[in-house]
Amino acid sequence: MRIVIAEDSVLLKAGLERLLNDAGHTVLAAVENAEDLLKAVSEHSPDLAVVDVRMPPTYTDEGIRAAVLIRAQNPEVSVLVLSQYVEERYAGELIADNSNGLGYLLKDRVADVEEFLAAVAEVGEGGTVLDPEVVAQIVIRSRRGSDLDALTTRERGVLQLMAEGRSNIAIAKELFIVEGSVEKHISSIFQKLGLPIEDSGNRRVLAVLRYLNSRPERN
Repeated sequence: MRIVIAEDSVLLKAGLERLLNDAGHTVLAAVENAEDLLKAVSEHSPDLAVVDVRMPPTYTDEGIRAAVLIRAQNPEVSVLVLSQYVEERYAGELIADNSNGLGYLLKDRVADVEEFLAAVAEVGEGGTVLDPEVVAQIVIRSRRGSDLDALTTRERGVLQLMAEGRSNIAIAKELFIVEGSVEKHISSIFQKLGLPIEDSGNRRVLAVLRYLNSRPERN
């Protein structure tokens, strides 16, 4: 996979570059700021951009704003955002329109090499990888939360467990039902929330975001 890295920490940038190269990927460029990131993406047309949220000059949200711009201008480029915290506004904007080829991981996850490389592969191939903490904090402000009223009590319970990051097997064990029943409930949830089959790779993420959006905001 052809990759561009944007990370202002010299040590972390060097570590990511070596890790990805050793895993068989090709790091085309490793830059330290959002401006150089956008130039590298334009020049190299990589498969994936690994982007830090905080970069010069203000060390606030330059990186994630660049990621949003890449998603808009270069939709063929997958984006994996790395951060020490969740930037809710732009994280929601990244995910709201299209979650294909998108990842958002907290930097603690990078310490697990195998999990990080698996996330790189998943996102680079067009998948979606969101850290559970990211999902827990994202609030997309829309009015579609009322769609959840159509769900049965059991379906809402299944959706809540999905939002907690549980697998179908784990949900089945928690609710003392068979996995096949969980699959039927999830299929019904997708249908009632109006999530088309064409978005099959993302429907689980979109359903969870719809659920989180329906919950009252915490002060």
